[in-house]
Amino acid sequence: MKKRILAITISSLFIFLGCSLKYSQSYQDESNVPEFIFTDAVYTKYEDDAKKLSLSAGVLEQYKEGNSMYARDVSFQLLKKTGEIETEGSCKLLSANSDEEKYTLYDDIKIKNFDENLEVTAGSIRWNGKSEQLTSSRNDMVTIKKGDTTMQGSGFSASAISKKFAFTGVITGEFEKNEDSGNNSKEEVSVSVESEK
Repeated sequence: MKKRILAITISSLFIFLGCSLKYSQSYQDESNVPEFIFTDAVYTKYEDDAKKLSLSAGVLEQYKEGNSMYARDVSFQLLKKTGEIETEGSCKLLSANSDEEKYTLYDDIKIKNFDENLEVTAGSIRWNGKSEQLTSSRNDMVTIKKGDTTMQGSGFSASAISKKFAFTGVITGEFEKNEDSGNNSKEEVSVSVESEK
């Protein structure tokens, strides 16, 4: 009886070990493995023989299909046809699909548009180049500074076409107003906005 129990135990052990070794083999899909990895990379995009975008990254990964790119420690500049900087910014992580012109920025995002005197800081934000829309998710907080006004809120969206931005959540902010007497005063404002369902 003891020999039979020992044989069953040893057989079970081999089956168990056999299964765990088999399942430890990992399967990797080629679309999840970068084709190229660049360090200290500079990426430049041209449109109509003019530099449109300049991007530098600590690490940049290009994937096989050619339209997906992921980057870390990113700084970028969008340029006008005249060569002047229109917008510049930085973030810790970037996910980009150049065919669809969709870009998602993460962590410590800072964007400055010089024409509009507008600064945006956020933890996560998306840019759609085709619709020229900058959006955050519903719950992510975004801070906007335009001139002497600073606002923070959730559910941010902005249009480069209409030059307008909006929040769908609670907004807090601060603005300075110049009075005729020459004194500057700061006022803090808290506004609650109901979003349409």
